Amino acid sequence: MRPAAPVRKHFSMIREFQLADFFTLGNAACGVAAVFCATIFMGQQTLSHFHAAVALTLAALVFDVLDGRIARWRQKHSALGRELDSLADIISFGVAPAVLGFSAGLRGGWDWIALIYFVCCGVSRLARFNVTAETLAAETGKVAYFEGTPIPTSVVLTGVLGFAAWQGRLGENLYWGVWTLGPWDLHPLALLFMLSGTLMVSKTLRIPKF
Repeated sequence: MRPAAPVRKHFSMIREFQLADFFTLGNAACGVAAVFCATIFMGQQTLSHFHAAVALTLAALVFDVLDGRIARWRQKHSALGRELDSLADIISFGVAPAVLGFSAGLRGGWDWIALIYFVCCGVSRLARFNVTAETLAAETGKVAYFEGTPIPTSVVLTGVLGFAAWQGRLGENLYWGVWTLGPWDLHPLALLFMLSGTLMVSKTLRIPKF
């Protein structure tokens, strides 16, 4: 009869979830599903799976917007919700776009570095926000601005990849071709990921939070 205690703890944790937290989990679920679709595309080269991956990242953005609105509407904010949001965001707007870029054809050695850099910037940006959120909130209890671009802005990258897929510009036909630099190849398109990551971790760029 001992397993009953862990079960009770499990359901106790679920009871701590707020309505907004379930939308946050919807965000994470869309991100994971996008990764699955992108990997299926790599194996089967079915464009429908690539388009589905792009659509799922957009759906993740919708969940991300809704969870914030619901939390403000219900006036239910918690450290758990903030951590859940960050973990979901790194899946949907960090890992998923990187995997989508890799599946689209960004597979040169320098491309790998660009994609890894992008994800690491996303992780760093979210960690910094969580640590500094209380300081930035000041007396109002609300964060007035973002330091660096929010990680959901990476949907612009998935939008570019989705448009490239629609035009048949994946793989060897990626925009701007491929350069051989030293021992590895670089697709200039990968530089967009590096730019996005750099903007995320910028401390001089401040974006008003509405």
